[in-house]
Amino acid sequence: MIRAVIFDIDGTLIDSVDLHALAWHEAFEHFGHDVSFEEARSQIGKGGDNLLPVFLSETDRQDHGDALEAWRGEHFKANYLSMVRPFAAVPALFEKLRNTGVKLAVGSSAKKGELDVYLDLAGVKNMVDVKVSSEDVDHSKPAPDVFEVTLKKLQADANDAIVIGDSPYDAQAAEKSGIRTIGFLSGGFTERALRDAGCIAIYPGPASLFACLEDSPLARNK
Repeated sequence: MIRAVIFDIDGTLIDSVDLHALAWHEAFEHFGHDVSFEEARSQIGKGGDNLLPVFLSETDRQDHGDALEAWRGEHFKANYLSMVRPFAAVPALFEKLRNTGVKLAVGSSAKKGELDVYLDLAGVKNMVDVKVSSEDVDHSKPAPDVFEVTLKKLQADANDAIVIGDSPYDAQAAEKSGIRTIGFLSGGFTERALRDAGCIAIYPGPASLFACLEDSPLARNK
């Protein structure tokens, strides 16, 4: 019996992955580092604590890592946040799941301020029982911290929960927490990458899971 569903948000509920990748690419460029859009995009789903070491040496991180991440955050809010759009059928999916009696949570590598904006944008701000941001944990995905804290707040066991996310980092973090993962292709990662990371089922996005809910791994609650 599934008692809790934990959603990622960027690329899962809202169409923001390319915009985040562009902001990271421009932030690296601003600080003199050659990181392409494609390279930055491949790491979206991680928080800055796990993304920066992919591209910066320890010396560079100590020198200007915090400044780069802060610049990226302000740059994203000023230039790209207004372009973010929700995926179709997100409120309908949340309502349908709530009607099965499960608790709904969001566990994200986003900052708390961004997370609140995104939930409002997606139309599910008042449907979420628990929300956990990167500011609530020591380490972002693919570390398990986000989902472990979410489970604790939900007062749920890993076997009673399912994570829904769009990146391999969601599945890797969930697996370390003992939680199964449903993958969405809406974040731009391939089906192979999601399956290799441990996803037990894959759908194009929220609308397709909504349409196929009775045949999904969540159907046991019907």
